[in-house]
Amino acid sequence: MTEAAAHPFSRLAPDLVLDAIDATGLRTDGRLLALNSYENRVYQAGVEDSGFVVAKFYRPERWTDAAIREEHAFTLQLAEQEVPAVPPIVLPDGDTLARHEGFRVAVFERRGGRSPELDDPAVLEWLGRFIGRIHAVGATRSFEHRLTLDAVSWGEQPAAYVLDCPHLPADLREAYRSATSSALDQVRRSFERAGDVKTLRLHGDCHPGNVLWTDAGPHFVDFDDACTGPAVQDLWMLLSGERGEMTRQLCDLLVGYEDFADFNPREVSLIEALRTLRMIHHAAWLARRWEDPAFPSAFPWFNTRAWWEEHIGSLRDQVPRMAEEWHF
Repeated sequence: MTEAAAHPFSRLAPDLVLDAIDATGLRTDGRLLALNSYENRVYQAGVEDSGFVVAKFYRPERWTDAAIREEHAFTLQLAEQEVPAVPPIVLPDGDTLARHEGFRVAVFERRGGRSPELDDPAVLEWLGRFIGRIHAVGATRSFEHRLTLDAVSWGEQPAAYVLDCPHLPADLREAYRSATSSALDQVRRSFERAGDVKTLRLHGDCHPGNVLWTDAGPHFVDFDDACTGPAVQDLWMLLSGERGEMTRQLCDLLVGYEDFADFNPREVSLIEALRTLRMIHHAAWLARRWEDPAFPSAFPWFNTRAWWEEHIGSLRDQVPRMAEEWHF
């Protein structure tokens, strides 16, 4: 059996996908389009008399059912508060998570949109306003089954996995060990400098690709990485450029954000630390998923010596960036 045939997602033929959606009580009309997604498999399907829906097939063994339902409950709570997130459709049995042929699947309304213009201060203020509303809702309850974003879960554990994986060249292991050790030491110092920072339920992966813009404003999609963490996690991925540019952009975001939620300015010292944790986590994510045939074709540069050398260099570069104070 080939590696591609052995992977669970290889069974997601069009008939199985349509049958799974039909089993939720909807009636598909045969139109089906695979959408760009790597962690899960996501399809747009035509539904009789209802346009289109989007069906997400969750990666086996990544989340527990309880963790997935907790994500769904968060987005449903946001929708109830008229925050523009896209929640799953509640199925006739009252659940949001269905099972079919060994797969777990949720169905969402299709919502279109374009990328936000992040160089426009008015757009950043608008985005900040809605992130503030997400966080105001997020602070009202706690996650019990989802991850907490910290140096252990996003740094130490992923780094340990990479050190034991076959994709890291053997002669670069000590360099990687040294780079991650230094980087994580500085991450911990950054968290110590920030002090007692409040944590809450977050989107968790609030990069521009997960924000869709329409003439009515933004809406937020893909809460698959919803987690507990500091508020700035949902802000920093919308920043770009040099330190001064990022500071101006953050100020624009906070003009809207603080209409609905308080922001602790000490959290700015976590931005580079959170970026570092994301870098370490991303490398481990690619290593863990490499047996999925979608990954080598989408990320062909990952399994190369040049990429690992660049990654190690980037982690080393993050150490002085984390140590540098933000003038905010």
